[in-house]
Amino acid sequence: MDFDGNYIKHERNGNGHINDTFLVWFQKENGDYIKYILQRMNHEIFKNPEQLMENICSVTSFLKEKIKERNGDIHRETMNVIPTKTGAPFFIDSIGCYWRAYEYITEAVSYEQVERPEDFYQCAYTFGAFQNQLSDYDAGKLHETIPDFHNTPLRFKTFSEAVEKDICGRAKEVSYEIDFIRNREQDMNVCLNLLRKGELPLRVTHNDTKLNNIMMDINTGKGICVVDLDTVMPGLSLYDFGDSIRFGANNAAEDERDLSKVSLNLSLFELYTSGFLKGCNKSLTEKEIEMLPMGAKLMTLECGMRFLTDYLSGDTYFRIHREGHNLDRCRTQLKLVEDMEKKWAEMENIVNQIQDKSSL
Repeated sequence: MDFDGNYIKHERNGNGHINDTFLVWFQKENGDYIKYILQRMNHEIFKNPEQLMENICSVTSFLKEKIKERNGDIHRETMNVIPTKTGAPFFIDSIGCYWRAYEYITEAVSYEQVERPEDFYQCAYTFGAFQNQLSDYDAGKLHETIPDFHNTPLRFKTFSEAVEKDICGRAKEVSYEIDFIRNREQDMNVCLNLLRKGELPLRVTHNDTKLNNIMMDINTGKGICVVDLDTVMPGLSLYDFGDSIRFGANNAAEDERDLSKVSLNLSLFELYTSGFLKGCNKSLTEKEIEMLPMGAKLMTLECGMRFLTDYLSGDTYFRIHREGHNLDRCRTQLKLVEDMEKKWAEMENIVNQIQDKSSL
């Protein structure tokens, strides 16, 4: 990598489960220290690292131009890939591992959990601003780093096959969950049908819109940069919105066994919707905004379906930490879907009221 200065030390960094991440220190000729992020990419999950890095370089170059136009800080407001000494965006070592490096974003931190409502708002605003800045980027140019990631009808087909095969003999004990998902099959085509009809636009989507993928300024507490762009792909804006609601507006943990604790927190839903739409800065269409509640429901339903598919298939995809862990995760998601359905009118009213205020 074309690092500046002499190597001093390195240490493991972050809690990611996919890539191996290191913080690396170098010392420049003038004596100043400079830090970089060095990552070994997981090419078992991301089958085509070349295309993945092509996506990242294209999107970050586009973002840099937008940031320059408003006199922002390109070193803190977007990720910056450090090229190799031959100018490539990644390096392949002697055993076939793919490595890449980024500039370290100074005076910023990320959080694993929502500790304060303001953090959730900043998460929403920053992901909304990400949508806004990329609203005139041609999403069709991007590669699908994980093909059919949010193809919910295809996920349902895979789920149905897992039920049919029942290789672990577990289907009998989860008949309620199977029926719950089957009864909502009609929901799974709604968004893709609107995309096909041209009623929803294809967007650049992040596809992992969790709080820990936002860098917060340590002095102001404001969200400044979206990170972890490995899953940046063509998609629908309501996927990114919906996945944030799924993880952040649930009153319980993702794997909570006591389902009485699981419910949609409408205050957090309102907070996130407000921040997201403010960040989007009127770049979403009316139809996209109207469909935001469906995005939340669909992403939660899809996630629950994926957990159950994995449980029926022998827990081969999601890492588990106890017996029945994927089933617990599934039940939590389905309970959250059920609660969303009960609060549907309130969710729609919240979206409409926020949209009406922003139109004034």
